[in-house]
Amino acid sequence: MKKFKLGIVGATGAVGQEILKLLEKREFPASEIKLLASSRSAGTEVEALGGVHKIEETTPESFSDLDVAIFSAGSDNSVKFAHEAVKRDCVVIDNSSAFRMDTSVPLVVPEINAGDLEKHQGIIANPNCSSAIALMAIYPLHKRFGLKKFFASTYQAVSGAGAMGPISLDQEVTEMVTGAPVPNAMPSVFPHPIAFNLIPHVDQFREDGYTKEELKMRNEARKILSLPNLKVSCTCVRVPVYRAHSISINAEFSDPVNLPDAKKVLSSFNGLDFVEKVGENVYPMPIYTSEKENCQVGRLRVDHASDNGLAFWVTGDQLWKGAALNAIQIAEEMIRRNCLRKIF
Repeated sequence: MKKFKLGIVGATGAVGQEILKLLEKREFPASEIKLLASSRSAGTEVEALGGVHKIEETTPESFSDLDVAIFSAGSDNSVKFAHEAVKRDCVVIDNSSAFRMDTSVPLVVPEINAGDLEKHQGIIANPNCSSAIALMAIYPLHKRFGLKKFFASTYQAVSGAGAMGPISLDQEVTEMVTGAPVPNAMPSVFPHPIAFNLIPHVDQFREDGYTKEELKMRNEARKILSLPNLKVSCTCVRVPVYRAHSISINAEFSDPVNLPDAKKVLSSFNGLDFVEKVGENVYPMPIYTSEKENCQVGRLRVDHASDNGLAFWVTGDQLWKGAALNAIQIAEEMIRRNCLRKIF
């Protein structure tokens, strides 16, 4: 099998570290790996993929000899370096929001719209974590019944706020339980206490009262599903869970729905596990999808408040399927389709 020269931008961050774990787990065909980060991290040594690698500072020249680079260092770095990489014949798979709504950039969940990869011009965007996880359950139902609209409420883990999210939760729990302040505590990344609390606020607010995170669900679902007029309403909530997002979804379809067919399409969809035993307390939970490649869906029922509606609950690891895993799957799919090549 042909092997490829791979770069990881943001290799020292939370998603970058998960990418390194998954590359080894999935035996990605890399002949060479280059770990890139800011000048602050340059020179640091990291054990990964069976060897010790030295972190290099990200510069335009970093991409000169690479086939593909996965970016996980925020929108500013993606805007700064992605086109520089493309100029040097390096394909970019970007985890930030920088290019998701760019009409020239495919926004891809491989199980759903892998064919869009064949139209890339050097940059491929990875969806927002909640969008990717939600659509893993919505898409097979859409293919069977024809999606008209959906309502979603997300329950997003603290690790979705970055490496400081779990630290903030730990500090607050310790202070509440012991009654004493944590020595050398770091400032919380959340606007309100997160321990034993729910915060209905993820990302920045817009003038219309929605947050940017909530609109990502609508805009990205429209693009990935090729449904430009899809109606979506979303409320995003931060919850005191370490890892894996959960999403409650009420979807309305064009065709009459039935549970046997819905269960069949969900159970047979690649990358998704149907987890439900009514009466036995078996249903998807974030504790069981943390560090798992597959998402889980369950609590499936007919929605009594809409015509041709289904209600269901989906969970998935936002650091894996919502970021690192999906990016690697994009690269793997491009290799399978022979479109990880200089076509741009």
